[in-house]
Amino acid sequence: MKGVFVLMACLLAVFLPQQDCDAVCIGDGGGKKVLVAYFSVSGNTRAAAEHIASVTDGDVWSIEPVLPCSRRDLDYRTAASRSNREQHDVRARPQMFRDTPRPDRYDIVFVGYPIWWGIAPRIIQSFLEGADFRVKTVIPFCTSAESPLDKSVEQIHKSAPGAEWKQGRRFAAGASREEVAEWVRTVLSD
Repeated sequence: MKGVFVLMACLLAVFLPQQDCDAVCIGDGGGKKVLVAYFSVSGNTRAAAEHIASVTDGDVWSIEPVLPCSRRDLDYRTAASRSNREQHDVRARPQMFRDTPRPDRYDIVFVGYPIWWGIAPRIIQSFLEGADFRVKTVIPFCTSAESPLDKSVEQIHKSAPGAEWKQGRRFAAGASREEVAEWVRTVLSD
């Protein structure tokens, strides 16, 4: 009887389709629990976050303001627009729709956002300051047509003192799953 089970297991291993290696190779990396938290208005950052979650088998969590952003709120040509007011006020911390998930449930936290006026939207600081990320690995990623990541990373590091920060990455709109997966493999192997 034992021989039948061994034979069946061997046949299943040969004939069942293989799982996507990205999810298996990265997602099973040492039993690390991953959270992919992101803020997105246009959908570009959400797409990158979903790629990261798919290759890490991570939980996805959308950072949402109590008052949703409209296109008019994002009009950088209007000084009174909500985003202009928030971005120019270093103390601004927009209220989130819900509390930050408990970081103690995760080993690695990816934090994603678009670049606004060269920095992260202030709600990212609300997210990071809303919980204790000490001794957690935090990995930033952003979406932008051309603005670099560096200034935004400098800004948000102050909001999560004691976190172990890893090198982040900027993605253009429409970044492929393969491009994102390659970066995830690299950053998690460091």
